Amino acid sequence: QVYLVESGGGLVQAGGSLRLSCKASGTSFSGGTMAWFRQAPGKGREFVAVIRWSGTSRFYADSVKGRFSISRDISVQTGYLQMSSLKPEDTAVYFCAADRYNLGYSPDEYEYWGQGTQVTVSA
Repeated sequence: QVYLVESGGGLVQAGGSLRLSCKASGTSFSGGTMAWFRQAPGKGREFVAVIRWSGTSRFYADSVKGRFSISRDISVQTGYLQMSSLKPEDTAVYFCAADRYNLGYSPDEYEYWGQGTQVTVSA
């Protein structure tokens, strides 16, 4: 079992930055993946970014490419999403997800989920 806890959300003005953290605990998933999804009110859960825990692969949604950066620190079992040049359309609840095997863009491919953290970008 893997437990994920997100932090770092908040209210920021357009053009600003935030860094989200996702602390993993429980069984190590050194061969797995960690992803970020987001869900705006009335919309489905949308892929944002994913990284192999080994650090060998990173992928981003087109909507955040060049503005967001995903990373991880194995020593503290924590993943990060650095968000810059934030836009009002980035407003959503951001979820961290992990899986032992899959690296995909669908929420269905991830077994473990955090509780989410709210990001609000004001115009």
